Amino acid sequence: MSTGRERLSRFEGPAVAVARDNVDTDQIIPARFLKTTSRTGLGAHLFADWRANADGTVRPDFVLNTAVGATARVLVAGWNFGCGSSREHAPWALADFGFRAVVAASFADIFKQNALKNGLLPVQLPPDVHAALLARVTAEPGVIVGVDLARQMAALPGGLEVPFAIDAFARECLLAGVDEIGWVLAQAEAIARFESGRIGNTATGSTSSS
Repeated sequence: MSTGRERLSRFEGPAVAVARDNVDTDQIIPARFLKTTSRTGLGAHLFADWRANADGTVRPDFVLNTAVGATARVLVAGWNFGCGSSREHAPWALADFGFRAVVAASFADIFKQNALKNGLLPVQLPPDVHAALLARVTAEPGVIVGVDLARQMAALPGGLEVPFAIDAFARECLLAGVDEIGWVLAQAEAIARFESGRIGNTATGSTSSS
């Protein structure tokens, strides 16, 4: 398993909107694409049932099938994004497509945790701010949205900056470009010193007994 990834600190990029609430993980990446354990290649199947008709023909009106959608780096969604099953393939597919952040009014808890563990930043905004951003991005796909993880600020069109909350440990891992295993491995010297001291104390009989 890889323990490192691209550092996620400050970035900006084109945003597109999927203006729907309660988007579940089976809509993000349908179950028929879950046979793989690889994180690569899943972006081609992101929102597969919305990007194509039942006969397989591409729907040119769906935003990810447009030229702007292909370059998007920020996805703006509605309420309760990522509900349903706990499949990690959902954030894998979003990241493999090219998204670095998903902005929503709220997220399903399991999706949020899976996203953070896989280098995808979930940004939850206040309802009024989110509603205005969703309307703007829906009307103007490709408008630039920025994220400054170090400052925990989202930079919205028009120059507005809005703070967002994030788990402190997840933030540390994203800024360092490591997953949880990578973070532990980075503490190897400190762990070795602790273990050496503990073993040394035991050998000299300095450990107290009850």
